[in-house]
Amino acid sequence: QVQLVESGGGLVQAGDSLRLSCVASGRTFYAMGWFRQAPGKEREFVSTITWSGGNTYYADSVKGRFTISRDNAKNTVYLQMNSLKPEDTAVYYCAASRTLSPILSKSGYGYWGQGTQVTVSS
Repeated sequence: QVQLVESGGGLVQAGDSLRLSCVASGRTFYAMGWFRQAPGKEREFVSTITWSGGNTYYADSVKGRFTISRDNAKNTVYLQMNSLKPEDTAVYYCAASRTLSPILSKSGYGYWGQGTQVTVSS
C-alpha cells in the first residue's frame, strides 16, 4: 500500500522556521515535491527534487527561504522553511512520482499525502 505521510506543520510567528517531513512507503519514488493550498486558492507548486537530489526547483515566492532535500535511505523528503511569512500559511502537501525528471505541475504526480497545516502569524 502506497502512503505518503507528512509531519512538522504547526503555528509559528513571522520570521520563524519549520521543517516538514514526508515519509513514503509502498514504492520507490523518484521525483518528489511539495505543494501548498491556502483557503479559497488553488493548490500551488512549492518545490521539487529529483532522486539524486541534484536537481531542485522552487516557486519564486519561496526561493531563498525554503530548501528541499531528501534521504533515500529513509524514504523521506524534507522542506526546510525559514523566514516564514503570513502568506506562507496553507496546507502543505507532499507529492511523489515514478518519473525521473523533476515535475513542477501537480498533474504530474500520482501520489499525494494528506497534508499538514502551516500557520504563520504576523
